[in-house]
Amino acid sequence: MLARHIQYFLAVAEHLSFTRAAAALHVSQPALSQQVRQLEESLDAQLFDRSGRTTRLTDAGEVYMRYARRAAQELQEAKRAIHDVSDLSRGSLRVAVTPTFTTYLVGPLVEAFHGRYPSITMDVREVSQERMEELLLADLLDVGIAFEDVQAQDIETSPLLVETLALVVNNRHPLAKAQSIGLEALSAQSLVLLGTEFATREQIDRFCQQNGIHPQVRMEANAISAVTEIVRRTPLSTLLPTPIAHAHEGLVALALDPVRLQRTAVLLRRKDAYQSAAARAFIELAGEVAARLERCQEE
Repeated sequence: MLARHIQYFLAVAEHLSFTRAAAALHVSQPALSQQVRQLEESLDAQLFDRSGRTTRLTDAGEVYMRYARRAAQELQEAKRAIHDVSDLSRGSLRVAVTPTFTTYLVGPLVEAFHGRYPSITMDVREVSQERMEELLLADLLDVGIAFEDVQAQDIETSPLLVETLALVVNNRHPLAKAQSIGLEALSAQSLVLLGTEFATREQIDRFCQQNGIHPQVRMEANAISAVTEIVRRTPLSTLLPTPIAHAHEGLVALALDPVRLQRTAVLLRRKDAYQSAAARAFIELAGEVAARLERCQEE
């Protein structure tokens, strides 16, 4: 009963309308109103001001909402804990990754995980790191894969792999047979880069500024697949993680010399969050797959 009271209260608080909240919950408005009144009576406090044309939270309602949200989150965790099976014969997992990992890490990792635990259902999504942190804090994700520059205090990280970016060209490019490229020569290259909304672009811009490189950016794109296709079909080059070039036929990666552009990929979790058996298994397997990819990157 308490869980239902919290659910109904939060629905009205979100919609600021008993009518819309009832529709969202698929219950009648009188039933919803009755449940909320029962909650108010048990708390001896009025949670909503119903006197105006619109419903709004009272001061007591604002205070209660903070605790109700936390309680709802913990009740969801409790529900998952009850259904968690340690032998991984069933269960679910919610994972998010930032865009660069979709190209070369997600495939091998999901293949390995599904091969070992075929009965675990997975929800895999590609989001920005900022959005990933929001979803983790809201308990809408179990694990994230992003970079170590975490903003939220309640997110904990563990190192996964060190990612090295390289100059990526097609196999017809004049530099295709070179092993590396100097930073001065990099300034002379015509580039297509990800847009400035990407963490990868921010890291590239910072690296160039720190090393006195003035890249000639001829084109921008908002997807890695678009960048790689442009590089494959034009004389333009780009800066992307080395494994992305290895994952695409017709692309070649040239190491930056003498200073490398590197960044640390990490696993993200909410501090003190319940960790299911599926999440623990995924984290362990992610470390194994990442180690293999790092060895390939060094070869």
